[in-house]
Amino acid sequence: MQDRNNVAVLGTGVIGASWAALFLAFGKRVTAFEPIERARESVVSFVENAWPDLIELGLATNPLPGKVSFRETATDAVTEADFVQECLPEVLAIKHGLYRDIEPHLRRDAVVASSASGLTLSELQKPWNDPSRLVLGHPFNPPHLVPLVEVLGNERTDEDAVVAAEAFYASVGKTTIRLQKEVPGHVANRLQAALWREAIHLAREGVASVEDIDKAVSAGPGLRWALMGPTGLFNLAAGDGGIGEFCNRYGRSFARWWGELGQPDFDDETRLVVERGMRAASDADAIRELSGQRDRKLIAVLQAVSRAGDSG
Repeated sequence: MQDRNNVAVLGTGVIGASWAALFLAFGKRVTAFEPIERARESVVSFVENAWPDLIELGLATNPLPGKVSFRETATDAVTEADFVQECLPEVLAIKHGLYRDIEPHLRRDAVVASSASGLTLSELQKPWNDPSRLVLGHPFNPPHLVPLVEVLGNERTDEDAVVAAEAFYASVGKTTIRLQKEVPGHVANRLQAALWREAIHLAREGVASVEDIDKAVSAGPGLRWALMGPTGLFNLAAGDGGIGEFCNRYGRSFARWWGELGQPDFDDETRLVVERGMRAASDADAIRELSGQRDRKLIAVLQAVSRAGDSG
């Protein structure tokens, strides 16, 4: 399998900067397309701030942060790239314009992976003359810490490109899942959406506050979900009988709960419920502090799971 050491990051917002930090940690040569000087400075600061975390996790070995090489155009950024991580805003017109620009300048064996979370691969493929090297490579935020990447190709994608993307992500410490079918939101975001929908429903119905509903997740099943997925955990919940016995015991209860799950609209009332519930943690200083707490706790969880062995 080809080593892919020349990586281009197109778009260096929160996700792109995080990707760049991870790629640098693994010794990749990273070029980036970011025309705004102020945004370039933010990327440099992000990498510097993330570097101690990457060292603590054993992902970076060089004590000094790597350097991103910025290019004035996307075409310049991709010319020598073996792997391209596209992280532009989730607006089809913007992504399509970029793809039209870069396609003639890509190496024949380069893989282009989109970080898109809300757009489908079929939508992303439309402006390409040959979309065979374009795959979905959707990370979870922040990509330099959270291992998951969802990978998808379809009937217009070379299988070799999908396999190459999976191998590349594995080479930078990621855990990949292969999507077998295209659905909006992919897998993990749909799971998040389902949980958040019910959390909002419970808050709107006055069952509990937004803060307490969040605690119900973080102090309860969220701890277990860091170790195993829901079906794997339920397989352990009925003793030696496994998932079959669990379904016998609790299947009817789940069917009742499913029938009563809420279907809230994302209207003004819903937005107010969420905003009021988060008001104490919504100013810029609080968000920065909470982001730091999140990252420190993520690192602790990742280290603990690593010490305990394979989390599956």
